[in-house]
Amino acid sequence: MTDLRLDAALLRDLEGFALGVASEAALLIAERAEAGVSATKSSPTDVVTEMDRRAQALIEERIAAYRPQDAFFGEEDGNRAGSSGITWVVDPIDGTVNYVYDIPAYAVSVAAVVGDPRTPGAWTPVAGAVVNPVSGERFWARAGGGASRQRGRLGATRIGVSTQRDLSLALIGTGFGYEPATRAWQARVLAPLLPRVRDIRRFGSAALDLCHVADGSLDAYYERGLNPWDMAAGSLIVTEAGGTVSGLDGAPASRDFVIAGGACANDLNLLLQAIHEKVGPHPAP
Repeated sequence: MTDLRLDAALLRDLEGFALGVASEAALLIAERAEAGVSATKSSPTDVVTEMDRRAQALIEERIAAYRPQDAFFGEEDGNRAGSSGITWVVDPIDGTVNYVYDIPAYAVSVAAVVGDPRTPGAWTPVAGAVVNPVSGERFWARAGGGASRQRGRLGATRIGVSTQRDLSLALIGTGFGYEPATRAWQARVLAPLLPRVRDIRRFGSAALDLCHVADGSLDAYYERGLNPWDMAAGSLIVTEAGGTVSGLDGAPASRDFVIAGGACANDLNLLLQAIHEKVGPHPAP
C-alpha cells in the first residue's frame, strides 16, 4: 500500500463523491426499470436482481473514471485491485429482499476505506454515504468531519447517537441471516434479550439500521453475518455521530458480530456476551 496522505481536502472530496455516486445509483434504482429476480445468492431466500448488477456497474464505472488507481470491492463481483491504498466498498442494494417485495427499506451504500476490507480489524472507513432510493433520505460522513442526514427537500442536518443509557428503555435493531441454522441460532440469542429491552426492530437493511443508530432513531443495533459492504459506510456514519461499532468483548466488527450504539452500546455488548456464552457458538457452516 502506498503512503496515504488523507488530508482534510481529500477526505471532503471522497465524502462528496461517495454521496454523489450513491445518489446517482439510487435514482437508477428508483426507476425500477427492468427490475426482477434473476438469480439466487447463497440460498433460495438470498436474492439478487438485475438492478443490483446495474447499480454496481454504474458505481464501479464512476469510480474508475474518478480515481482509477483505487481498488474496488463490491457485493456483486467485479472486484479489482488498486495501487493507492484506498478501496471502495460498495453494496448496490442493501436490503434486496425488501426491494423485491417493494418494501421501502433498502439503500445504496458506498464507502472509501483504507486497509484490507477482507480482514476484520485491518481496515478503516474514511468516507461514505448511504442513500434510500424510495424516501430519498441520505446519510454521509468523513473521518473527523461528523455525520449528516438529509430528508427530502429539507436541508442537511448534523446527527448524533442516542443518549439513552438504560437498556430496559432502549429500542434495539437487529437482522437475521439467510441460512436456516443461522436464523435458529439468532432466535436463541434474541429470546433472552427481548425481555431486557424496550423492544426490537428488524428493518431488513443493515446499512439503514446503522444510519438509524447514528441519528438516534435506534438506541443500538446488533447482528451476526454482516459483510464489509453491509457496514462500511454505516459504521463510519455511526462513529462520526458519536457512537461506537465493535464486535463482542472488544473484538473488531466482523461477520462474527457487530454491535453499534450510543450510550447503551457497552451494556448491550456485555448482555450479548452473557447470552452468547449460554447459547453457545454459532453452528459451523
